Amino acid sequence: MEEKALFPGSTIGIIGESSNGIMLAEAAKKMGFKVIAYNSDEAAPTMQEADLGVVGSLHSKAKLQDFAERCDLVTYESDKVSSDVIEAIGQYTKVPQGSEPLEITQDRLLERAFLEQMNINIAPYATIVSLDDIYQAIGSIGYPCVLKPIQKGFGAKRQQVINRQSDIAKCADIIDLGTYVLEAWIPYEKELSVIIGKEFDGKLNFFPIVENIYRDHHLFQSITKSQLEADVQAEVHRIATEIATQLDYVGVLEIAFFLTKSGSLYVKRIVPALHKAGFVFEKATNISMFELHLRALSRMPIPQVRFVQPTVMVAIKNEDLEPLRTQWVLKDNWFYRFYRYPQTKRMVNPGYLLVLAETTTAAIHQIEATNIWSDTSSEGEEPNETVDEDTQ
Repeated sequence: MEEKALFPGSTIGIIGESSNGIMLAEAAKKMGFKVIAYNSDEAAPTMQEADLGVVGSLHSKAKLQDFAERCDLVTYESDKVSSDVIEAIGQYTKVPQGSEPLEITQDRLLERAFLEQMNINIAPYATIVSLDDIYQAIGSIGYPCVLKPIQKGFGAKRQQVINRQSDIAKCADIIDLGTYVLEAWIPYEKELSVIIGKEFDGKLNFFPIVENIYRDHHLFQSITKSQLEADVQAEVHRIATEIATQLDYVGVLEIAFFLTKSGSLYVKRIVPALHKAGFVFEKATNISMFELHLRALSRMPIPQVRFVQPTVMVAIKNEDLEPLRTQWVLKDNWFYRFYRYPQTKRMVNPGYLLVLAETTTAAIHQIEATNIWSDTSSEGEEPNETVDEDTQ
């Protein structure tokens, strides 16, 4: 299928059920595109923002075909969409991101094999199909370690942190549910993300490196510019360039790293889709992650990404809404974004805020001074895995 530029009036389809969808739809409409959204929930924000919403399950071949045939191209706004679904849609319209990157990254073993063939540093791991495998592998993996299913998306309930031999017995309840990986626990100092826009010709466009902080398996803060040594930044860009170049993909993707105290870098994961860590670029850079993604897909020229101002993104929880009222009427450098999910749904993160300051340190101090997010009891619970889900 010949690739041609899209112009205002063309139709972009958006499939996926994360909070990225509504912002992607808004950005597309501002650029003059028509938007058709595919979602299982007609009340979802993306459906409300779109010019047309198609309600259907990801198993409905007829609905997916109808959706695809209405679109000049389709983009998945989350890496949670099945690669099989995207492969099916690709029979009826263009999907520049492709299905192969999802196939690789949704399977932990395939993702590790992809990284290992490039000799990229990842956490030591072993393939596990029985309790005996854990006992045999623990000698080389060591304590602590984490047992995870090879399929991503199950969340923390299908995982087990193993700190000592007696913890292995706790895996008995889940071990029969499928194949797992046993992964060494990386004692990291910082978790980093690099967001990249990849064009059809393979050109890469880098956003500034982001430092991420997670709580309860969910993204809590994204900070840019992160204070990093020049050699660390250079190595992040070198590894990310190699991965993004090898991946058959067009659009915005995220590559996450663990940075240890000694300066070693381990690749944590690849997300061939928009990621919440990129929300910070709404104010931090001259172009948002969403607009860059759309420009790449529609074959528009992409401007050089420029850093504008130190910014910290903070994920908002429902319990934060009441105390935030005080800050709402006080802080002129705080900018809010709510996803507009129906009130009947109990969201983990109904939105986020962006704090701008002269330095990221000043922004963090201002955030901490409110005492709204002072509870850090859950930090470090399981650093090798995060969920990033919108609902519980």
